[in-house]
Amino acid sequence: MDRTRRIAQAIIYLLPFVLIVCTLFIGRYPITLPDTVNVLLSAIGLGWWAPTPEATALVLQVRLPRALAAAAVGAGLAASGAAFQGVFRNPLVSSGLLGVSSGAGFGAALAIVCFAGGWTIYPSAFAFGMLAVLLSYWIARVYKQTPTIMLVLGGTIVSSVFSALISLMKYLADPATQLPSIVYWLMGSLSSVGYTDFWAMIPIAIGIIVLIVMSWRVNVLSMGDREAHAMGLAVSRDKGIVIAGASLATAGAVCLCGIVGWVGLVIPHIGRMIVGNDNRVLTPAAMAIGASFMVLVDVVSRTLVASEIPLGILTSLIGAPFFVYLLKRTKGRDW
Repeated sequence: MDRTRRIAQAIIYLLPFVLIVCTLFIGRYPITLPDTVNVLLSAIGLGWWAPTPEATALVLQVRLPRALAAAAVGAGLAASGAAFQGVFRNPLVSSGLLGVSSGAGFGAALAIVCFAGGWTIYPSAFAFGMLAVLLSYWIARVYKQTPTIMLVLGGTIVSSVFSALISLMKYLADPATQLPSIVYWLMGSLSSVGYTDFWAMIPIAIGIIVLIVMSWRVNVLSMGDREAHAMGLAVSRDKGIVIAGASLATAGAVCLCGIVGWVGLVIPHIGRMIVGNDNRVLTPAAMAIGASFMVLVDVVSRTLVASEIPLGILTSLIGAPFFVYLLKRTKGRDW
C-alpha cells in the first residue's frame, strides 16, 4: 500500500509539468510536438532548427503564459482550500471563505467602471480581496469568545456586502462596454494573461510557502483548540498565519484569472483520497492536482468551441457533479 501510494504521489507531482508541455501543442492552430519542443529549446539557444515566427509567438507568448498562470491559480486555490478545511475542521469550507473572491470581484468591477480596466484591474482586485479578509477578521475580533465561528460569519457578511457592491457597479456600468467586461471577468478567464501579469504569482507563491511551512501546525489545529493548546501551539497566532497565507494565495489567484469556484473545495478532497489527511503531504499533493486540473480546464476552455468558454462555468459544471460523486463514495470517511 505504501509503495502504491508513493507511485501515486510521484505521478501527481509530475502530471502538471507533463500537461503544461502538452497544452503547448494542443489548440485550434496545430503545432507538432517536435516543433513545440524545438521552440522551447530555441528560447534558451539549444534549438535543432530555426522555428517559424508564428510557432514561436503562439507557444511562447500565448500558450505558455496561460498554462503557467492556470497552474499557479490551481495550486494556490487548492492549497488554500486544504488549509481552510483543516483549520476550520469543516469539509465544506473553500478558499473563498473570508470574502476574498467577492472583494476581488468588486475591486475589478470598480477598476473597469472608474479607470476603464486595463492594468488597473489586477492591483484593484488584489487590494480589495485582502481588504475583505481584514474586514472579516475585524468582525471576528468583536466576539473573542468564539473567534472561529465569528470569522466564518464575518466572511459571510463581508461577501454579502461586496456582492451587493458588485451589483451596484453593474448598475452604474456602461451597458455597451463596461458591463460585458465586468460580467466576463467575474466568470473567470485567462485569455488576456501575459508575462506582465505574472506579478500576481508573487502573492500566490508567498501564500503557498506559508502554507507548506505551517502544514504540520494545520494537522494539530485540525484536532481542536484545546488539543492544540495542550501541545504547545499559540492557537490564535498560528491560525492567523495560516489564514493570512491562504487568503494571500487566493487573492493572487482571483486577481489573475477572475472568480473560479469549486477548485478550493473539491481538489483537497481528491488529495485526501489519494495521500491521506496529513497536511504535510496533502498540501503539495493538492497543489499538484489543482494545477493539473486548471491546466486541463483552460485547454478545454479555449478548444471546445470557437469562442472561449469562461473558466468559472467549466469548473462549476465539472466540480459540482464530481463533488456529489465524492460524497457518495467517501461518505465522509476522508474528512
